[in-house]
Amino acid sequence: MKVSELFYSVQGEGKLLGVPSVFVRASGCNLRCSWCDTPYASWDPQGEDLPVGAIVDKVRALAGDACRHVVFTGGEPAIMPDAEPLCAALKSLGYHITLETAATVYKPLAIDLASLSPKLSNSTPHHREGGKFAAAHDRQRINVDTIQKFIDTTPEFQLKFVVSTPQDVTEIDVLLPQLRNVKNTDVQVMPEGTDTPTLSQRSLWLADLCKQTGWRLSPRLHVLIWGNKRGT
Repeated sequence: MKVSELFYSVQGEGKLLGVPSVFVRASGCNLRCSWCDTPYASWDPQGEDLPVGAIVDKVRALAGDACRHVVFTGGEPAIMPDAEPLCAALKSLGYHITLETAATVYKPLAIDLASLSPKLSNSTPHHREGGKFAAAHDRQRINVDTIQKFIDTTPEFQLKFVVSTPQDVTEIDVLLPQLRNVKNTDVQVMPEGTDTPTLSQRSLWLADLCKQTGWRLSPRLHVLIWGNKRGT
């Protein structure tokens, strides 16, 4: 599996906000989000090809005795050929595993939390690289059947939406009724942005939205602490 980075930090998003975690970032993605903040795992996939055993050894060395959480992220980890044996190996060692996925591809992985991040139309790269990826991205970015399969087969899940404008909320309102067994508290809205002023400004109206809907506001804690840097 090509791994762009492997590091120890705290979870910056979602239900496990602030939990010390080792992050395994797979390199490669089937989408091309316009605002992607990890282009080295998507638009320009970089990294080192590592066997499962080597990845597990690195996780154990970073986690030590203090950390029991691993976040398998990307890119899109679900498309990785070694996703199943990697998750199984980490699970056998007693780690809690979060899968960070756009939920366009399903695999039966040994995970504890499916962090599902369906991409709204604000992600479509109409202008980036001349828009050559826009049509393919738009066709793939929402897969209701795959989202539902993760919901039905995972011990716990969250739906995490990257939001830029109130128009994005309309798209969330259209998608949620198509899904079964989703509670308000399963829905996370996260401001799009890679700098503190943008995140703060968008969080203001998203906080009011959450008060109205019962959804949860997810800050980007790692960006607020360290800025938009790799390995955080």
